[in-house]
Amino acid sequence: MINQISVFVENRPGALRSMTAVLAENGIDMRAFSLAETSDFGIARVIVDDVYKTTTALRDAGFVHSVTQVLGVALSDVPGGLDKVLRVLAEAGVNVEYMYAFLGGKKGEDAYMIFRVADNAKASAALAAKGVRQVGQDEIAGL
Repeated sequence: MINQISVFVENRPGALRSMTAVLAENGIDMRAFSLAETSDFGIARVIVDDVYKTTTALRDAGFVHSVTQVLGVALSDVPGGLDKVLRVLAEAGVNVEYMYAFLGGKKGEDAYMIFRVADNAKASAALAAKGVRQVGQDEIAGL
């Protein structure tokens, strides 16, 4: 499992930059980032190298945030790689609430997907049974 930090950010000019400034000033390295928004606020979802340092820095800066367990999956950076993983989850009856991706390096190396699902244990078991490589916090932090 991977710890994802969700940060609530006002939807106004400079608000997102205020959050990233806190991370930069504290030497925090983002591994993956996703932003969802409404007219009033956004939710920045971030995977970082140091969860404790990040949550402490955000709290001290006054940012409302939460930590959620998400699944990390390494998949081949080839056509159909994501489809294979989604097929396993669908066949297991696991609903994907949201997901986002990031690349791990050079072309042809693993790509990484972050999944928020309704049932982490069920999804993890289904993926393991089909030989899909899952990644944890330590591996993501070390990229």
